[in-house]
Amino acid sequence: MNLLPTATSRDVEEQQPRVAVLPIGSFEQHGQYLPLITDTAIACIVGQQIAAAYPVHLLPPITISCSHEHAAFPGTASISARTLIAVIDDIRASLARSGVDKLVMVNGHGGNYVLSNVVQEANVDTPTMSLFPLGTDWSRAREHGGLVSDRHGDMHAGEIETSILLHAAPDLVRDGYAEADQEAADRSFLLVRGMSNYTKTGVIGFPSQATAEKGKAVLENLQSSFAQHLEALGEWA
Repeated sequence: MNLLPTATSRDVEEQQPRVAVLPIGSFEQHGQYLPLITDTAIACIVGQQIAAAYPVHLLPPITISCSHEHAAFPGTASISARTLIAVIDDIRASLARSGVDKLVMVNGHGGNYVLSNVVQEANVDTPTMSLFPLGTDWSRAREHGGLVSDRHGDMHAGEIETSILLHAAPDLVRDGYAEADQEAADRSFLLVRGMSNYTKTGVIGFPSQATAEKGKAVLENLQSSFAQHLEALGEWA
């Protein structure tokens, strides 16, 4: 599937969107069966679901972000939190000059903690930015999709990520996920010791439970949940 938006300048001119959607992914290990672009692919897929249902300006993704906890695994690349903030600030300023002054970041990587502070600071004077999906959005989507695992146990390359890709981009999923379950319930010092201290395979979760049907249901629920974020920004009734 094509993960990049294909709208033309004329398309945007005719639509005149007031809200932009920015997928933010990562380039980090996801075990031996999902690609390094997994978080970026999922953020783009969610963004496409949103753009199919709401009048938003879908942007291309930020593809490398804060994946420092995965540094021990081959292929992973990161940028600093301050660089990520600077890129988002530049994108916001550029959008504002073109008349789009509200932004929703679709975050596909849980390690991008700094995005919460970006949103917090952006909304001091008036609501202009939101972060999607929030934890509550993911929890509702997991329940709607009938997932077996919970958010804590299914942290990385597990049931939900594999399900989404099995549905939306099955060509990205390689063999081996059915035998790759890995538990790591106590991860108290993940940010100190990194992922490699808690998993030798890079997986923390239950990909054996993944199905395309679950992925489809998760995405449908996330599409519905997005309306609440537009409401919070004063752009949806």
